[in-house]
Amino acid sequence: MAGELSRAEEFAGSGVSVGLRASHADRDRVVDVLRIAAGDGRLTSEELDDRLEAALSARTVGELSVLTADLPAVAGEAGESAAPAKNFVRIEQQGSSARRDGGWVVPRRMEIRSSWGDVTLDFTEAVITQSALRIDLDMLGGSLVLMTRPGIVVDTDSLTVSYAKVRTQGAGGTGVPVSLRIELAGDIRYGRVVVRSPRRTFAQWLLRRPAARTSPTGC
Repeated sequence: MAGELSRAEEFAGSGVSVGLRASHADRDRVVDVLRIAAGDGRLTSEELDDRLEAALSARTVGELSVLTADLPAVAGEAGESAAPAKNFVRIEQQGSSARRDGGWVVPRRMEIRSSWGDVTLDFTEAVITQSALRIDLDMLGGSLVLMTRPGIVVDTDSLTVSYAKVRTQGAGGTGVPVSLRIELAGDIRYGRVVVRSPRRTFAQWLLRRPAARTSPTGC
């Protein structure tokens, strides 16, 4: 209880009212902190499930602060800073596959060099600590698959395509504020780039709720 009051007092001292209505970004920050805490062994799976459900249904900043009162500080709160992202990550492979998923930390820049193999970057649970990611691509054959979530925008205008396909269906237009812009540059030959959103919303996935059925004529 003392921890809850302390965290609430921090908000009050920073000029942020604990009764202020929470935004999608506020909830997402707390969800990231909870997942990291569970990965560090600070929360059990049952505690994680309970707190995730409470975070997604929280209406005020004060309700969110209670959920992280006994955990390391929430990135973005007054007087606190986010854990720094890696500046650079490189993936290099030939005739194999690579995948990044789960709660991986998104770097500021990635370089992907791949020959006749697939690379999958799953952002649905990724920890995002900055607003932009640049991916320099050099791919011969194979596929680059980017699995996004609401709030992530992918720009492929700087990509050179030779006998390859780029598909970005369903990559935007969700109405959710942009949390990450991904710039894809470089070239791909005899392969494909696929950007797709999950079939259910991020909130539905966290709560294990089934996605709404699509019409028979939907793509």
